[in-house]
Amino acid sequence: MTSANAGSLSAPRGLPLEFRSLSKQFGTVRAVDDLSFTVQPGRVTGFLGPNGSGKTTTLRILLGLVHPTSGTATIAGRRYQDLENPTATVGAVLEATSFHPARRARTHLRMAARAGGHDVTRADEVLELVGLGGDARRKAGTFSLGMRQRLELATALIGDPDILVLDEPSNGLDPQGIAWLRDFMRYLAGEGRTVLVSSHLLAEMAQTIDDAIIVSFGQLKAQGTLAQITSHLTGLSMRARSPEADRLCHVLGQAGLPFRRLGPDEVAIDGVTPEQVGPLLASNQVVLYELVQEGADLEQVFLSLTSGLGFGAVAQGTPGAVGVSDR
Repeated sequence: MTSANAGSLSAPRGLPLEFRSLSKQFGTVRAVDDLSFTVQPGRVTGFLGPNGSGKTTTLRILLGLVHPTSGTATIAGRRYQDLENPTATVGAVLEATSFHPARRARTHLRMAARAGGHDVTRADEVLELVGLGGDARRKAGTFSLGMRQRLELATALIGDPDILVLDEPSNGLDPQGIAWLRDFMRYLAGEGRTVLVSSHLLAEMAQTIDDAIIVSFGQLKAQGTLAQITSHLTGLSMRARSPEADRLCHVLGQAGLPFRRLGPDEVAIDGVTPEQVGPLLASNQVVLYELVQEGADLEQVFLSLTSGLGFGAVAQGTPGAVGVSDR
């Protein structure tokens, strides 16, 4: 299963998740603070933030496991507890499941199917879906960590839900397991399902997600596509190498562009685009060895926003545009 396979699959089937002015207070601790965002179907959305930033609490509110102090978390406008058949709408993996070590994988899934009111034949379907078809009769106690993670996903998918919610699913997985999980989430999104995955593993998420929601101390810091978040925040720069670095600096200074000397033949030009720099250097006949755009990557954005340093505010715009809070 790869994203390439997913592209050939049929019509969208997911549902939007909507969080509106959501807050949760535990005694003196405000775990979630006036949080608002929307998760769209057919996309993998990363819910990103440091440990303790309110991600798990937010997801537990969505699934009706925690009552909010104020605000709402809804599935296509309905609360989880108001859904007629919740496991056919939302599948979730919020924490490691304690499988009975002596119970076979197929038996575990048949029990989950009966509990949710689903056909028990669905057990074999989801085992094949997660790549455990050949291990149906194996006892869960003999499974590796990666296999247990797949069995947890199979359990979440037992009702063939339109939405999949995963909380830190890569924890403890080896590189092969992480690669499989990445392709699996892309596959499900390619079917049109809504996939919301929380994580603090930024390098992995950057290869997986379409959209990102960044939170810190329970507050929204940024939201948008990866391209929007990494290019619209301040931090975009150009790096130029030239045998005429002194003259290059003079031209940039005359044009009022901020720059930093990185070495004898290397200069960084901050907060500019190729369209601004290229014509300027060409018109002044500055010889270049190299001119490279270097936007802020997801990790730089994340660290800046969650440390409180900030890249600078980006105004809220049309739906889907990046929004940054300085809170």
